[in-house]
Amino acid sequence: MQIFNLAVSVNDIISKVDSFVWGWTLIVLILAAGVWLSVRTGFVQVKHLGKALKYMVKNEENGEGEVTSFGALCTALSATIGTGNIVGVATAICLGGPGALFWMLVAAFFGMATKYTEGFLAVKFRERKDDGHFLGGPFYYIEKGMGKRWKWLAKLFAFLGVCAGLMGIGTITQINGITTAVQNFFDPKKSHIAFSIGENSYSWATVVGGLLVTIFAALVIIGGIKRIAKISEVVVPFMAITYILFVLIIVFTHIKEIPDAVVLVVKSAFVPKAALGAGAGVTLKLAMQKGIGRGIFSNEAGLGSAPIAAAAAKTNDTVRQGLVTMTGTFIDTIVICTLTGLSIIVTGAQNSFVAGSFEGVSITTLAWQTGLPWNEKISAFVLMVSLTFFAFTTILGWDYYSEKCLEYLTDSQRSVKIYRWIYILAVFIGPYLTVEAVWNIANIFNGLMAFPNLIALFALSGVVGKETRAYFAAKNHDLKTLSKDKK
Repeated sequence: MQIFNLAVSVNDIISKVDSFVWGWTLIVLILAAGVWLSVRTGFVQVKHLGKALKYMVKNEENGEGEVTSFGALCTALSATIGTGNIVGVATAICLGGPGALFWMLVAAFFGMATKYTEGFLAVKFRERKDDGHFLGGPFYYIEKGMGKRWKWLAKLFAFLGVCAGLMGIGTITQINGITTAVQNFFDPKKSHIAFSIGENSYSWATVVGGLLVTIFAALVIIGGIKRIAKISEVVVPFMAITYILFVLIIVFTHIKEIPDAVVLVVKSAFVPKAALGAGAGVTLKLAMQKGIGRGIFSNEAGLGSAPIAAAAAKTNDTVRQGLVTMTGTFIDTIVICTLTGLSIIVTGAQNSFVAGSFEGVSITTLAWQTGLPWNEKISAFVLMVSLTFFAFTTILGWDYYSEKCLEYLTDSQRSVKIYRWIYILAVFIGPYLTVEAVWNIANIFNGLMAFPNLIALFALSGVVGKETRAYFAAKNHDLKTLSKDKK
């Protein structure tokens, strides 16, 4: 009993720390950074989104790096497009009301400028190693951009990045989500038990699912960034497009409800109503907190993860890579999260929310089962596959992030190779660990990563703004000169 009480006490402490880290201070700082960087870059996310989408699929010729710009983007998207797009959106809407979706989009709009800045700085301050591979990210633009006296801040970021990847967000939580989804579909009643540990029993579905994911993850991770990017270039677009198509079916088959859903989202963003499930009261503060917080957690704008992948891109153009990196937030939140949110609202799935007995995945599953015009089993299967692949690619993306952070700390490829096996081991044992405390620990490290990164973004915003304006001014001048020559 004492051990149980101690465990509960530790979990409570971890939960409170998590709530503090992801409280208003971090949310306001990240949102403020997005607003400030939007102003400094001349609202690059509005003026140059078309160019960004074009550059996303058109790789730069003769650029230096390890993978294509598209490959670097897919590696970043592999970590951001995950359970947050499916489960996180449902959580935000159920706890913060439909208006949370509006605030999620506000965060994403300004977050695009943040992502642009991160991608820009990643390429500007990256370093080419002796063996020809590139290393970059917040740790280098802190050290090189802000100066050697800030190297301690760079090392702090790198340390937090290793912890976030290994201790949950890239390993245990993702594999746990996959095996839970597999078990719920194939053996929801746990009729086929493989073994038990204490009071916990594990089905064959969990064991086989966990083993297969571990093997596939190992085969990719051992190959390093080039293999991760190669797999991500195939899996991420395929699964994202597949998921979007299925959600669009829900939206189009409920097209008459769309106008009312949009009005509800906008109205609820400013005048929330206690109209959810068992009458849970929703305030403006809660709608903003859940929407902005979940949006940031989903697209990771400001956390400093995506620029680690951007630094490996084959490019010599800082602005171009910044634009490509920016599209990650557009795809992740403005497209996928919006469609997920609309599918939940038009089907009324959020109304099944009951305080104290809530799992976000159950809300999205209900939306698919009631919204798609075919057998519920098929809908549940497609959603399970989507969750599985999204979580699997997150495992790959976060391995790369944490590897690069470790390489910066140790400057040793041997330590990175050893770390890969430790990471794979964490994936292997993930299905058999209690996930609640691990999720909170992962959230804490993930949130703490943002603070060093945000300091650098504010400090270097002048450099980014100046060079961005000069870049587009030169482009416009070249276009005008070309136009005159043609005349």
